[in-house]
Amino acid sequence: MTDELSKLGFHCIIVELGEVQIEEEITPEQRVLIQVALLRSGLELMDDKKSILIQKIKQVIIELVHYSEEPLRVRFSDFLSKKLNYDYTYLANIFSEVQGVTIEQFIISHKIERVKELLVYDELTLSEIAFKMHYSSVSHLSAQFKKVTGLTPSHFKQIKNNRRTMLDDL
Repeated sequence: MTDELSKLGFHCIIVELGEVQIEEEITPEQRVLIQVALLRSGLELMDDKKSILIQKIKQVIIELVHYSEEPLRVRFSDFLSKKLNYDYTYLANIFSEVQGVTIEQFIISHKIERVKELLVYDELTLSEIAFKMHYSSVSHLSAQFKKVTGLTPSHFKQIKNNRRTMLDDL
């Protein structure tokens, strides 16, 4: 992306995941050129502050759920507030207003998706998955999994195994 912006004559100051800051002031015509360059790269220009904040919230959650091995030492609400420099109530209200789900529901859905991945990989026991995903117990994980998917983790795993067997028969 920085190459595309350089071709357009812009100088990037900060380049982070999902965010680029440039030195120059942008004219409306240049904004259109940037938008087209982003679209060619499969990205979009977000200049609405709410949308940007929502993306940052999602990014923090995804990093925690999918890529962090360490459990949080503080409540998630405190962690998010400190990380994004906003009051958690404000973040939660904007998130649910725009997304139609609460931050907690978003976290749970991502945790369950990660649990599904781990079940499919079939490398860890359910106890190990519960520990890895920072659930207080296997029963808590199982109850949440069933509430979200309608299946128990073992039934989900069984369906996956049945599908694999059927594909092997082809």
